[in-house]
Amino acid sequence: MLSVSVIVPCYNEEKTIHLLLSSIYTQTWPVSDLEVIIADGLSTDGTRQKIEEFQISHPDLTIHVVENPRRNIPAALNSALKLSKGEYIVRLDAHSRPDEHYIERCLTDLRDRHVEMVGGIWKIHPGGEGWIARSIASAAAHPLGVGDALYRYTTRASEVDTVPFGAYRRDLLENIGWYDETLLTNEDYEFNTRIRQAGGRIWLNPEIHSVYYARASIGALAKQYWRYGYWKYQMLRRYPQTLRWRQAIPPLFVVSIVVLFLFALVWQLARVLLLFEVGLYLLVLMVGAIQQARQFRDIRLLIGMPLAIATMHIAWGAGFLGSMVKSFSGFSSSTVKGQN
Repeated sequence: MLSVSVIVPCYNEEKTIHLLLSSIYTQTWPVSDLEVIIADGLSTDGTRQKIEEFQISHPDLTIHVVENPRRNIPAALNSALKLSKGEYIVRLDAHSRPDEHYIERCLTDLRDRHVEMVGGIWKIHPGGEGWIARSIASAAAHPLGVGDALYRYTTRASEVDTVPFGAYRRDLLENIGWYDETLLTNEDYEFNTRIRQAGGRIWLNPEIHSVYYARASIGALAKQYWRYGYWKYQMLRRYPQTLRWRQAIPPLFVVSIVVLFLFALVWQLARVLLLFEVGLYLLVLMVGAIQQARQFRDIRLLIGMPLAIATMHIAWGAGFLGSMVKSFSGFSSSTVKGQN
């Protein structure tokens, strides 16, 4: 029996899939003792060709491809799990590039710390060329953009609520079940919630890290965060006790802006309050952008980073509210598709 199965959901990732596979191949964990299972959502670009080329040039790494016609992440993960044989499962992403010690350190912490799930931090890199892509990467790694999501920036190891790209023992699936295919995003958080409800512990170690490639455009970022917000509400309907302050602020902010705008049409005080709220919000974003612009010596971040953070907040809040309205009005959540 192989020690490690790396499972990867994938759809149209021809630009990054070879980076992931190369990073897995150069792990300190021996390639003879692991397998990679890619659940591909019927990619329409050159993803499958890139995988086949890597297989030919690296025959000592076991790579399996399983089709995922449903094209959503939890279905992809479950399809990969069904084919996997490893004693340990490591969940990675086609947008990621794990550090060479990633697998070894995950398994060491699982054994030594007696926890059920181990993960590391993301080092966010631009998903494309240009200052907008760099701004989005900066926003996605900054506390103003992601709140207290420690896996984005912490330097201290600790027990946490969730980790991205976690590693766990196969027998965990017997205790808590597999990934929930009715929740098309937030599947990792929901999986980790079940771990904690069963009395398990989740460990975040910043010495375990991976590069994650952020979205390259504001439009793609808005779609991503709208989807995050939409499915976060669906998850909170099942686990309301998991609500965190960072998740409540964006929908409240969107509601306040809409309400004040409507009242501002007929009420002078509402105009003043609206201007004050928007002005204060932009000031806070600008302060954060100044710090990043100095650090990276790029004045364009003064425009791009506030734009990216505002997009994240507003899209997430709007998605959350849209999901809430649809739920109350009786629409089925299955009409909104998740994407890899």
